[in-house]
Amino acid sequence: MAGPRNAKVGDRIKVVVAQMLERRVKDPRLGFVTITDVRMTGDGQQASVFYTVMGDEAQRADTAAALKSATGLIRSEVGKQLGTRITPSITFYLDAVPETAKEIEDLLAKVKASDEEVASRSAGAQYAGDADPYKKPVADEDEDDDA
Repeated sequence: MAGPRNAKVGDRIKVVVAQMLERRVKDPRLGFVTITDVRMTGDGQQASVFYTVMGDEAQRADTAAALKSATGLIRSEVGKQLGTRITPSITFYLDAVPETAKEIEDLLAKVKASDEEVASRSAGAQYAGDADPYKKPVADEDEDDDA
């Protein structure tokens, strides 16, 4: 489990990597990349950088190749800007959050359509039995006469 120091280092790595991709990495294969998260190991020796890419599967593959080839340059710049004794090794992972969010939105739309169908079916429906299906005790007529 990463502590608060590793969280701060992770945030700093996120900023440095984003700046590097924007300014210094000039690979034509690099697409429109967004760095979404950086997770550090507890000892701070490895950093997992999560990213998203706008575009189709080919652009994602090209961007992954560009990031893999630029990993050394990015790691050296991270080491310079962090100023820590150990520069963490950097591994890039495609973030699955957009795809997962789209799947959830599709499922919610499907459920909403199903709910609307059930509501339209039950609009004119009536109960099969009495309006009040519970049995009530029958009042004895003898008690009413005594009073």
